[in-house]
Amino acid sequence: MQTYVVAFTVALAAAYFITPHVKDLAIKAGALDAPDARKVHTIPIPRMGGLAIYFGFVLAVLFSMHITHELWGLLLGGTVILAVGIIDDLKQLPAKVKLLGQIVAAAVLIMFDIRIEWLTNPFGDMIYVNYLSIPLTILWVVSLTNTVNLIDGLDGLAAGVSTIASVTILLVALEQDFWTVAILTAALAGSALGFLQHNFNPAKIFMGDTGSMFLGYMLAAVSILGTVKSAATIALVVPIVALGLPIMDTAFAIIRRYMSGRPIFKPDKGHFHHRLLAMGLSQKQAVLLMYVISGCLGVSAIALTAVSNVYAALILLSIITVAILGAKKIGVLKNNEGVLKSTDVKSH
Repeated sequence: MQTYVVAFTVALAAAYFITPHVKDLAIKAGALDAPDARKVHTIPIPRMGGLAIYFGFVLAVLFSMHITHELWGLLLGGTVILAVGIIDDLKQLPAKVKLLGQIVAAAVLIMFDIRIEWLTNPFGDMIYVNYLSIPLTILWVVSLTNTVNLIDGLDGLAAGVSTIASVTILLVALEQDFWTVAILTAALAGSALGFLQHNFNPAKIFMGDTGSMFLGYMLAAVSILGTVKSAATIALVVPIVALGLPIMDTAFAIIRRYMSGRPIFKPDKGHFHHRLLAMGLSQKQAVLLMYVISGCLGVSAIALTAVSNVYAALILLSIITVAILGAKKIGVLKNNEGVLKSTDVKSH
């Protein structure tokens, strides 16, 4: 049996069976997401479910891989971001403190020589970033960490989208025979999918910032490992397109808040999932639709690795065009404060 299949299976089983125990722990610790006017659920739901995703991932990695210097850095950085998420789920950290914790976690990768050192020139040559390596790596990791964190607004949404993105990177890694990335993304997909069984609507537990930040961080970190093999595909382009939905949602949120004069970090009601609910879709329908969109983006990301630069540029331009037109159609770029009522949700 291929090692990546073993990693996926171990992570899936571990996350699935650990989640109920994490739920009990969250209840005892008081890590509960209380209902309010901005949320769908009507009873307190335990959060901090990301602990199960973390343990599933770590167990799979330890079981299926020889732990190198880089992998120790990956696991240590993941533990740091997990700790930040746990504290936030328990105490609700200020945004600046949480950002500082994310930067520290990104810095751990750099200390273990996991960093973006080169980019691909569309015309074929490599561009070495030199002294920009450290800030570029921190920006990449913090951005993807927050991107996944911000899309965690409906039952099963972040876990499902992260699973699809992980599988996308896994398939590209297998195509290029880059087994380290393949095994790591298989473990990440398995742990997210195992947790999803308890998190899909109606959710028994939320992943909280513990899970959403860990997933985003790991997708960013594993992608950086891919620069050893190919800066053009695994390192940046594939994860950007595979995570196109949360990335575009975040970008549109920044544009929307800036245009309406709102603080960029102040939550609003204009995210994709808010608008889909306002259009009359149920939670399940909205989440499944966003899965389909993420799946299409995943297929597009894989296609990018098999076409010329010209066709790749056309694919990316088409994706951006469709995204902007779709965002305008459903009102994502408008200030929708006060539009939603009983269907309004807030990130878990």
